[in-house]
Parts: sequence; structure tokens; C-alpha cells
Amino acid sequence: MIVGVPAPVVITDPADPRVADFRDLKAGDRPEGAPRWSGPVIVEGVPAVQRLLASDYRIRAVFGVPGRVAALDLPGDVVAYEADKWLLSEVIGFRLTRGVLASADRRPPADLDDLLAGPHPAALRRLAVLEALNDAENLGSIARSALALGIDGLLLDPRCADPFYRRSVRVSMGHILALPFAVLPDWPADLERVHEAGYTTVALTPAADAVDLTSIDPREHPRTALLLGAEGPGLTAEAQAAARVRAKIPMREGVDSLGVAAAAAIAFATLR
Repeated sequence: MIVGVPAPVVITDPADPRVADFRDLKAGDRPEGAPRWSGPVIVEGVPAVQRLLASDYRIRAVFGVPGRVAALDLPGDVVAYEADKWLLSEVIGFRLTRGVLASADRRPPADLDDLLAGPHPAALRRLAVLEALNDAENLGSIARSALALGIDGLLLDPRCADPFYRRSVRVSMGHILALPFAVLPDWPADLERVHEAGYTTVALTPAADAVDLTSIDPREHPRTALLLGAEGPGLTAEAQAAARVRAKIPMREGVDSLGVAAAAAIAFATLR
């Protein structure tokens, strides 16, 4: 422990109110009856918690087993709690192999027009637009690939999963915290606002009449927004019709589609 940093508080009672942020996480991240997209952000594992510490999210608390808490370079204003692995499991509702969690205040979505404008002309050149992406783990995987492969922000339709749901943050390895996001409340009509901001919208689909994704030269499109639909149904006909381009990933004959997270990674790299 760094000199001057308070030692973690040892928790011996699973009902201790000081670790209420972490209670019964298996049932969800927010209390029953709470509004959708509410409750604290929960981050799991040393690497992801380190990314949270490096961000400008306000950290509420850290909770873990002694060795994992000690591995974190915690600033003095972050409250840390320790417990043995059995009590930790009892609090959160499952066995945590990663050994440490942190909670942080969530942020509301960015204003759509502010996000599209960006702080300067070169900002937010590539966006991922997600329609009805209701699987939190797929959303987290897409966010991880997005940050690695040149996507600068996320746009979500109103039916998307909570981007800060615990499983989404976990699968993203905490990288989702680095992506600004906004909601398109009038879907898909609000894609017109994306077009007005100078983006070429590309709807990813396995349809036979779609153009080859590799035929789209990213140098000819300074701003590109890639549309992705939910696993299985894919993008709706309305979303595809609202996009400027419908594109497909070239695949071996007999294979009609990829999982959405794999397709997203390929498309991000292709349009980078």
C-alpha cells in the first residue's frame, strides 16, 4: 500500500451497507423497479478497474480480495473495501474469479448533436450505430473491437441494451468507458441527423444485392457510420432503407452470416 493512502476497510458482514453497490449483482445492476439504464457502473477485474481509475468517471468504491485490491494504484480519495473470497461471493451473489470490483457514477448519454459535431472537424470520424442490440455481452464485445479498430463513438437506438450493464462492461474489458455514446430517440428517422453531420451511413447486411464492403474506400468518406443489427434478425428493412449504403462482408459460399460481434470487428477494420 502506498504511503499516505488509507488501508482498505475490512468487511466482515455481508449485509454491510457500505458495499451496497455490489450486492446481488447476479440479479442485475439496479434495484428492482428502478428506471432502465440506472444504477452505478460496475467494473470487474484489475485491468478494467485500472482503466476506470484512468478515466474521468467518479469512482464510488472498490471492493475485492486483499491481493487484488493491493494490485491497484488507488488514489487517496477512493474508498476501498476488502473481504475474503467467500464473503465477497456472498455479497455479489456469485464466485468472482477476477477478485476485485469497482463502482462508479454512470453518465447520461451525450447530446446527439453535440456528439456528432465533435470538438473539432477531425473528431469522431467513425461511428458504430447499433439497432436493437439487446445482448449485453455482444454490445461489450463490439465496444472492445470498436475502440481497438478506430471507432470513435457509439449511437444506440432506444431498444439497445444498457451499455453500462455489468456484463457489457466486463466483456469490453472496461474499454466501453472510453467511448462516447448517444441515443437516436426517433429511430431510424434520426439517421437523417447523422447524414446532416456529414456521415456516410453503411448498413451491414448479408443480402445478396448489397455491395461488397471492401469496395467502400474509407479515404473517400471522411466520416462513416456503420449500422449493425441484433444477432439473428439483423438490421430491420426500415434501418437498411434509411442508410446511404447497404454492404456485405464477402464470405465463402455456403456461409450466410457471421455473429454480430465478429462481423462488427471485420467491418471496423475494413472501414478504418
